[in-house]
Amino acid sequence: MRTPALKRALGYGLLAAMAAVILLPVAFTFLYSFFSPGEIRDFMDMRRNYDTSVFMAVKLRPAVFSLRQYYTILIEDMTILRYFVNSAMYAALILAGQALVIPAMAYALSRFRFFGRDAIFFAVIVLMLLPYQVTMVPNMLTMRALGLMDTVWAIVLPAVISPFYVFLVRQFMVGIPAQMLEAAQIDGAGTVRCFFYMVLPCSRPILGCAAALSFADCFNMVEQPLAYLTSRTDLYPLSVMFNQLSQKSTGIEFAGAALYVLPALFVYMIFQQDILAGIRLGELK
Repeated sequence: MRTPALKRALGYGLLAAMAAVILLPVAFTFLYSFFSPGEIRDFMDMRRNYDTSVFMAVKLRPAVFSLRQYYTILIEDMTILRYFVNSAMYAALILAGQALVIPAMAYALSRFRFFGRDAIFFAVIVLMLLPYQVTMVPNMLTMRALGLMDTVWAIVLPAVISPFYVFLVRQFMVGIPAQMLEAAQIDGAGTVRCFFYMVLPCSRPILGCAAALSFADCFNMVEQPLAYLTSRTDLYPLSVMFNQLSQKSTGIEFAGAALYVLPALFVYMIFQQDILAGIRLGELK
């Protein structure tokens, strides 16, 4: 075997092994979601009491294939489903707000020259580098002054203007050839028309990449709900409540985890090409 072919085979083997390690917990989560609740409870009790000196066997198939876990969380006890709906609501509202604000803001910072533009961009970079804990107190004071604490908007509004995604989209738009926009303006296209018909279509890869990454951030929020919804636990997303719901095994944890993972998988499949294109374009720059 020639050396390049051997290197390629070793590379594929290494990547396959890494993918198997990463995907194995997800595969077991979906597999165990089809166990009956009683079998899951027995299995989890066994895990708590197993001998650390003995390798614990892993169940690879259920004794009886069952959809009882899904029936419980979707029909009988909709506690997990209610928190899941809260998570989806926050993600949808935040992404809708970001779609209205971030591309327009990035376009202005990348194409227009106005007083204070560099100062605004510098502030975006500084806010991007600061940890969330630094900006949490000012956000809480602002939300309290507006009377929005313990409401949905206390979670949504601070996340709409995300400095990282403004920076990411702005850096991509800077690379769009100015000659193309100038040609469109010579043909009579105004600023708004150039934005909707030229800049946004050209920026589709980075916008899709930003949307997928932002969805993961929004869907997995923990600190924001705990800080802004102190007295409204009914508005908590599933990312906050799932650990509390699974502290004592009830036999439905894996179905709840599978339900929680599915949106992220769907979003990744929808934006897979955009994510890869965004990564490649970023490397080229």
